[in-house]
Amino acid sequence: MHTIDTIYHHPPARHRGFARPGAEVLAFHRSLPGYAPTPLLELPGIAAELGVGRVLLKDESSRLGLPAFKVLGASYAISRALAARWNLTGAVTVDELRAAARRQPPVTLLCATDGNHGRAVARTAATIGLPCRVFIPGSLTQEAKRAIAAEGAEVRELDAPYDDVVAAMRAHAATPEEALVIQDTAWPGYREIPGWIVDGYSTMLAELEAQLHETGEPRTDLVVAPAGVGSLAQAIVTHFRSVDAPPTVAVVEPVAAPAIMHALQTGVAEPVATGRTVMLGLNCGTPSELAWPVLRDGVDAAVLVDDAETLRAVRELREAGVDAGPCGAATLAGARRALERLGEALGLGASSTIVLFNTESLAANPV
Repeated sequence: MHTIDTIYHHPPARHRGFARPGAEVLAFHRSLPGYAPTPLLELPGIAAELGVGRVLLKDESSRLGLPAFKVLGASYAISRALAARWNLTGAVTVDELRAAARRQPPVTLLCATDGNHGRAVARTAATIGLPCRVFIPGSLTQEAKRAIAAEGAEVRELDAPYDDVVAAMRAHAATPEEALVIQDTAWPGYREIPGWIVDGYSTMLAELEAQLHETGEPRTDLVVAPAGVGSLAQAIVTHFRSVDAPPTVAVVEPVAAPAIMHALQTGVAEPVATGRTVMLGLNCGTPSELAWPVLRDGVDAAVLVDDAETLRAVRELREAGVDAGPCGAATLAGARRALERLGEALGLGASSTIVLFNTESLAANPV
């Protein structure tokens, strides 16, 4: 049995390049009702406490009326999947999808979720006018369950871990002419839709790039990405490995669910046992098949954090005026751990700029 360390460092990853998605992703999101860029916040008090020059936080606590970033990936993947299913050509808008849904045979969107992804799929389904069925683990909070149901989705709760819930949803999707699976993790034979979900997250990063340039100092030194199955981390690694002066990209996971860390340390992406954690959206035991090669080659640091570290970060962000749930605050906890254990090796110091991602509000994942 491999003993998992809480720190990983792989300097050669800095020099690995990836191609980012095109402008059509942002163009689709601009067609959605209420689209606007989310803010990039400067946190001088936290920067001073960490002993670095700047801490910038991309705040996804309110994205298109939802308390998390997931709708970016879900909506774009649904648009691409429906366009392919309905033979719609060219770049489609949400209005065109609504019109097509009234003409086409019925289709039900299916997904499994530990919270935010399911609500995002349900919201997009309702926007287009499609039924939606969401499979959830029993560990999900009552608030999250009610929020998904309030979007109009049929919710099916299973007394099982998240990975088993995904398997049950896949078994349920036995009639492809009536069901369309929108899942944010890839497995053999299921890669295209997860790839579109990752592409959808690029809108957040396109906004971030423009906002960094507006600050007058676009260069960053450390970027911290949360890693559940690895899809958002894949998007972040892809983006920052395509810039002229690539920063360190670190991923953070719960000690209770170290799927990506285990894969990075062993070189094998395989399921790991998970435990309980307040970071519900990061409590995933199986890396995405699509994300793994990008993370293997492009991640040059990784850290594990426990619930106490993350809850401390929730409080610190709240005191700084940021509404962050545990998964969003995990990036601050991860930055602190990276600085403590790898600061010198990563060349981080008093002039460094750190970029964090607050992926959810506290309402999305109440403590």
